[in-house]
Amino acid sequence: MTSSLVTDFEHGISAIDAQFHRPKRAAIHLIIEEDTAALVDTGTAFSIPGVIETLKQKNLTVENIAYVILTHIHLDHAGGASECMRRFPNAKLIVHPRGARHMADPTKLVAGATAVYGETEFQRVYGEILPIDENRIIEAPDQFSIKLKGRNLLFLDTPGHARHHNCIYDECSESFFTGDTFGVSYREFDVNGTEFVFPTTTPVQFDPDAAHASLDRIMSYKPRYAYLTHYSQIGDLSRHAQSMHRFIDAHVAIAQKAKRNNSDTQAIIIEALKSLFTQELAKHGCNLPQENIDKLLHSDINLNSQGLVHWLNQVAD
Repeated sequence: MTSSLVTDFEHGISAIDAQFHRPKRAAIHLIIEEDTAALVDTGTAFSIPGVIETLKQKNLTVENIAYVILTHIHLDHAGGASECMRRFPNAKLIVHPRGARHMADPTKLVAGATAVYGETEFQRVYGEILPIDENRIIEAPDQFSIKLKGRNLLFLDTPGHARHHNCIYDECSESFFTGDTFGVSYREFDVNGTEFVFPTTTPVQFDPDAAHASLDRIMSYKPRYAYLTHYSQIGDLSRHAQSMHRFIDAHVAIAQKAKRNNSDTQAIIIEALKSLFTQELAKHGCNLPQENIDKLLHSDINLNSQGLVHWLNQVAD
């Protein structure tokens, strides 16, 4: 591990690169208060050695981790949870009530991902996911809070991306750890320090009305920063919230228009999303070659299109 895997911010917050598919695709956030620490999201089982090395660099041990917090249970956020609990003997796992049972018994979670990826690819990407002792799991309903050496962390139920999603407000830094609720922002798209943020409408629980409401709820706290799992700190949140609202509406409009066409709905959505992102990135001032942009967004556009198709089918039902 090199220092390039860790980005330190104010108030004892660090982003550790989960090394998920490519550099700076997914972050594990470390919060340190005195000699006690919490993790927000875990990456995969293969991400945890990087976390342990980071602790060593900061003169902490595995015993100093008090909490492992999951924003939600999608495996790029929670795939390393059981490995964390195996390696961090004093840690409690905090998760949304809708996700807790899947951490205690990950059978359905693993089966669903294996059906998508195949057994070999699942093992390569995620490694082993084991059951977690129920006695070490804390369910975090809306307005739940914990103290990290007196530092208050408040949990808000924030559906839209997933029904098992919490965002965590850190009163010390006046910032939110937002998982996927405040979208995705890859550092490669930064232009003169200004970030580019877009929503993630992955299957199977995208709900545009809830997504809008969750954004508004986050902004009601007037946070200074949001710490996104993909990827870490963004500022100027009022502007980004407005952009996210527009982007969500644009995704919905694209899906609804595609549904009226009798050909391949998902293929139409993919092409429309590519066009949308190309236009928005040009407005943003991004000068990356189109080939690089396509490569960075390939997975997100495919997943967003799948989520929109699933949402259309749910709406039709």
